[in-house]
Amino acid sequence: MVRIAVYDDNKARRESLQALMQLSPGYEFAGSFENCTNIAEDIAAVQPDIILMDIEMPVLDGIGGVRLVKQHYPHIKVIMQTAFDDDDKVFAAIQAGAEGYILKTASINQITQSIDEVMNGGASMSPSIALKVMRYFSSQPPTQNYNLTNKESETLKLLAQGLSYKMIADKMGISYFTVNNHVKKIYEKLQVHSLGEAVALAHQQKLV
Repeated sequence: MVRIAVYDDNKARRESLQALMQLSPGYEFAGSFENCTNIAEDIAAVQPDIILMDIEMPVLDGIGGVRLVKQHYPHIKVIMQTAFDDDDKVFAAIQAGAEGYILKTASINQITQSIDEVMNGGASMSPSIALKVMRYFSSQPPTQNYNLTNKESETLKLLAQGLSYKMIADKMGISYFTVNNHVKKIYEKLQVHSLGEAVALAHQQKLV
């Protein structure tokens, strides 16, 4: 059972996500909060496995919230929620350690798929964010060989293009399970803990 907490200053949005979690098999609603002011204490109280985090919140926003989560509870996954495809803020959140992001207009299936992918060791990243990461690190020289296999390198390249696990599986003609195994090996070899870190390092080291 995956325990999910929600941070959003919109009460209707919090209640909607609570209803979704309570009606979806395999998920358990851990709690919801209107901002990240007391996030360390909140997490200690409700102990979520994953957080759906709004970017725009008063007092302390989602980007600051991600930093605190990763500082105190690095094992907890974070998916950012945003009303707009705001590259700069989403990129800042990924740099802070978020595993992915979803638009608030995402369907129920997209939300649950994003949660499942993150809990399986990956994340969701749009092509626009992947491109921004690529541009940010494209001028950095390569410094290390990480001994990725051909399949792992291909998987990493497709992740950097913003493809989901399912899309990668279809494109490579392999199973979702195999993609997940490739991603776990990539994380181990690159010594990273999130998709944002993996893609950033891949571009920095000229691996894609």
